[in-house]
Amino acid sequence: MPYIDPHIHMVSRTTDDYARMAEAGCVAVTEPAFWAGFDRSSPAGFFDYFRQLTETEPKRAARYGIAHYCWLCINPKEAEDVGFAREVMALIPEFLDRPNVLGIGEIGLNKNSRNELVILEAQIELAKRHDRLILVHTPHLEDKLKGTRLIMDALTNAGVDPGRVLIDHVEEHTVEAVLDRGFWAGMTLYPDSKCTPQRAVDIIERYGSERIWINSAGDWGPSDPLSVPKCHVEMRRRGHAAALAEKISLANPLAFLGQCPGFRLPG
Repeated sequence: MPYIDPHIHMVSRTTDDYARMAEAGCVAVTEPAFWAGFDRSSPAGFFDYFRQLTETEPKRAARYGIAHYCWLCINPKEAEDVGFAREVMALIPEFLDRPNVLGIGEIGLNKNSRNELVILEAQIELAKRHDRLILVHTPHLEDKLKGTRLIMDALTNAGVDPGRVLIDHVEEHTVEAVLDRGFWAGMTLYPDSKCTPQRAVDIIERYGSERIWINSAGDWGPSDPLSVPKCHVEMRRRGHAAALAEKISLANPLAFLGQCPGFRLPG
């Protein structure tokens, strides 16, 4: 079944992962800017990273018939130093017109600190100024619900259309609030945290399939770039029609990402 993985960090994956994903039906990926596993020492490191996302990864993906798109930002894990973050943000407009750039992301909160919120608000304004989609990272563990509410409040206060925002890493205790306020919700399928495929299908069965998608967010840590098709298997095991898997992992991402005029599937 063709599918889109709309949140995966391919810079941390091998080329063999592209091949396996293509064999499993992946036709497109979108890659948000994120933490590199260590704090970068200068804005120049981000400049090279943005080049990697807009120049190198699209070529790697294309070898396997996969369209590669990306999002640009400074991740909340590196937003505590406001001066440093603003220097990185100043680099982003230079890259926004590149053909595979969808918008600003993954912005959000990590520890729900005041400085993180300052940079979140600044990056929301950057997205508004350039009329770009937004992809949001929500914090982990016990601060997730509080952080999710702070993020949604910041977006609402800025006058952002919630239909142009995907709030990612939702779980059982946050998904309802996100959907109720008109935002799109992303479920990240991790083997040990966030949502397993089983939990994701539980959420779909309870809250439905509108404005929601699944992604692997494959990165440096324990993660599985094939978790989206594995979630399809769980849907089939429970007796759901193939149309549900297609809606969650192809039609819904197409509807949201298609708001960016440059987004299209290969072929």
